[in-house]
This record gives sequence, structure tokens and C-alpha cells, in this order.
Amino acid sequence: MQYYPESMNRLIRSLCRLPGIGEKSAERLAMHLLQAPEAEVSMLAKNIGELKKQVNICSSCFSLSDAEKCRICRDPSRNASLVCVVESPPDMAAIEKSGAFTGVYHILQGLLSPMDGIGPSDIRIAELVEKVVAGSLREIIIATATNIEGEATAAYIMNQLKPFAVKITRIASGVPMGGELKYVDQVTLKKALEARYDI
Repeated sequence: MQYYPESMNRLIRSLCRLPGIGEKSAERLAMHLLQAPEAEVSMLAKNIGELKKQVNICSSCFSLSDAEKCRICRDPSRNASLVCVVESPPDMAAIEKSGAFTGVYHILQGLLSPMDGIGPSDIRIAELVEKVVAGSLREIIIATATNIEGEATAAYIMNQLKPFAVKITRIASGVPMGGELKYVDQVTLKKALEARYDI
């Protein structure tokens, strides 16, 4: 990148560190920022600077928040006795976008992965158990991924919560809406058959 001024090269290198941004995308973004109005670039820089200062972890569900508790945990219309357990804030956001859930969340901030040295004490399982021990929960919905780590995490959580009088459910998985069976992989098809229901 010797053909650009060093300040441009530094920005391109910084943008390349972002996930999913390669050198060409970083170059396009840097060029866009260079040509954008100064007010737009200043606002972007301000928003990035404030991100680290203002966004914290919710003290209740461990999602992202700009206050001690996040918007969902503060909402009195949410069913606080119904908790959906997910891996990360983007998983929570995906469920929220569906509009199908009216309870609250518990963000694990990771999944069990012994190969990567991530054990139960590295994610927020103990905090979930504490919530169950407190006795105000009616149902725990485990909504971790259906990959090996997600299934192992779900099984571990179910085992930890077995001694308590709380309903534990797992989100269904299987054939997507509009999907054709001939294109569905065998593991997904097996899950769909196991999770069949009466009609």
C-alpha cells in the first residue's frame, strides 16, 4: 500500500483487524471515510470512542447495557420467571427480532469448549444456577447452538439444574421454514425427526 499516504495506510491496517474485513473492504471503507463529509466522520469517531466508555454488562442478564440493567431486564412487561439462555448478545438480538419471546435472558458469554480450555467456570453457568436457587424462575429455555459446543453446554446446564424444581426446555431444531428435505443435512434431519410433534 505504498501508493497511499501513511495516515491512509494506518486506517486501512486498523480496519483490516475488524472481523470479516479484508484489505479490499478496508480500502473501500477508508476511501469512503476520506470522501465523506467531516461531520459524518467526526460522528463515527465519537460513537466509536463512546462505545468502550458507555457500554457495560447488565448486572442481571449479562447482556450489553448502557445502565446497570439492560432495557429488557428493566421492562416490567417482560415475564421475569421465563429465562432464555443464549451464548451471546447477538443470539439474544436474533430472538428479540423474531418477536416470539416475552421473557428475559441469561447470556452465557461463551460455550463450553474443553479443546479451547473453556470450562464451566469460564462462562456464566454459576450465575444461572444462583438465579434458579433464588426460586423465582418457572422455566429455563436453553437456546444454545446445535453444534458440539452448544449441545455440550446445554447438556451440562440441564445436569446442573436437574436437582431444582424448575422446568427446563430446549429450543427445537430441524428443517427450516421453506426448506426442501433433499437439501437438509443428515444431522438436522435427524434432529427434526426426534423433535416431531402431534398435529
